Amino acid sequence: MLGQLWSFRGRYRILHLTWFAFFLSFVVWFNFAPFATAVKADLGLTEPQMRTIAICNVALTVPARIIIGMLLDRFGPRLTYSLLLMYAAIPCLLFAFAQNFDQLVISRLLLSIVGAGFVIGIRMVAEWFPPKEIGVAEGIYGGWGNFGSAGAAFILPSVATAMAFLAGGQINWRFAIALTGIIAGVYGVIYYFNVQDTPPGKVYQRPNRHGGIEVTTKKSFWAMLAMNIPLIGALGVLAWRLGKVKFLTASQLTIVLLFLVGLYLFQAYKSWDVNKELMTGKKRYPAEDRYSFSQVAILELTYFVNFGSELAVVSMLPGFFETTFSLNKVVAGMIAASYAFMNLAARPGGGLISDKLGSRKWTMTVLTGGMGLGYLLLSSVSGGGWLPFAILLTMLASFFVQAGEGSTFAMVPLIKRRVTGQIAGNVGAYGNVGAVIYLTLYSFLEGATGNRIFFQTLGLAAMVVAFLCAFFLKEPKGSFAEHHEDEAPEMGFTKTPILAEDRD
Repeated sequence: MLGQLWSFRGRYRILHLTWFAFFLSFVVWFNFAPFATAVKADLGLTEPQMRTIAICNVALTVPARIIIGMLLDRFGPRLTYSLLLMYAAIPCLLFAFAQNFDQLVISRLLLSIVGAGFVIGIRMVAEWFPPKEIGVAEGIYGGWGNFGSAGAAFILPSVATAMAFLAGGQINWRFAIALTGIIAGVYGVIYYFNVQDTPPGKVYQRPNRHGGIEVTTKKSFWAMLAMNIPLIGALGVLAWRLGKVKFLTASQLTIVLLFLVGLYLFQAYKSWDVNKELMTGKKRYPAEDRYSFSQVAILELTYFVNFGSELAVVSMLPGFFETTFSLNKVVAGMIAASYAFMNLAARPGGGLISDKLGSRKWTMTVLTGGMGLGYLLLSSVSGGGWLPFAILLTMLASFFVQAGEGSTFAMVPLIKRRVTGQIAGNVGAYGNVGAVIYLTLYSFLEGATGNRIFFQTLGLAAMVVAFLCAFFLKEPKGSFAEHHEDEAPEMGFTKTPILAEDRD
């Protein structure tokens, strides 16, 4: 596969167009972090308000990834991704022209929806690549696209500085943020006219019913309902945080919390509706068509600790280097980009290791444990020290984090292909649940001691999940097969574009 990666033909062309769509969505999603201190000074915001905005930046991604997963399975990745990128221009422009804290919060909440774009490409790549190559393909998609956060930290401060003459000599963060939205919107149109949902002759598989994840056993249904609670709970934490900074009044907070309870009940009802025949005994899945939701739950937890920690760390790292090591904004942003820079190699590397090692389970276990150790080591420089050593530890932790993400999504498309979008949406949403929890914790911490507690918490949580992977995660069926389990071998995934007819 790697030998043909740069051919830009067949499935490799789809891969490149799709990872770049993800790259732009992440540039948009993380265009605030490099300008946090500039926005604070420009609009006279308090530190609690700044940390609230950081939480808002990941908040609505939680329900958005679930909803996007459903839309994806129904309408296909081509239309879904294109519309999401075009939508991104609207909240970007709203944020660029914001004049007060309330407007910043609203625009960042709307921008957080763009972070749901990741799950769309997972399904697109899974349609074009076979199980034996899915790890490295999803790793390239996720890793090179995820580099958008580093691209934002590395490029945008320079753009804003170059355009300072339009802002009276001040860093022009408004121009830089508006530009990211405009570029994303234009690429959304380009993407729509240049990709296809599936290879020629292959039918795009859709779930029989929409509104909730289709499960195949009664035990899995109750596990799914239990794992949905933290998804709503993360939104409750955000609402509580908005109440603390007086964005919501006490009565408004009560209304929001009641709404979230109603949302969970509605979600539970839709899940029941999709699985009603199974739960009432009218339908029974044959053994070969079943999957265990407990495996989805463990992957949700792995993404909680790896991608959740990445979102949290990327949001605080520029400010951490700026204040801890007394650096200017541009230098701090470039150094902080070293964390996300590892995405270029680490996430594809995690997928490649998962493909080649022969065990996706143990790849996941080792990488999650290494991530925990990396964060614990990083806590040792939380109060300052030798800058090159801090950068080295940052990149070490980052390697295991992003390789773990690649390993997670090397497994997700192999659980049950017809509901890959919804499973990817739920697993991806748990990454944002982790980010909300970690950033909420960080909002209560201050100074060097706070930084140390923050990194230690990330490390210990990863160690716990590594234990769960070692003892409860199972190897997916057909992990290294030549074709997906519900496709005939002659469908194939050859080295040339697929032209065989779908025989399902």
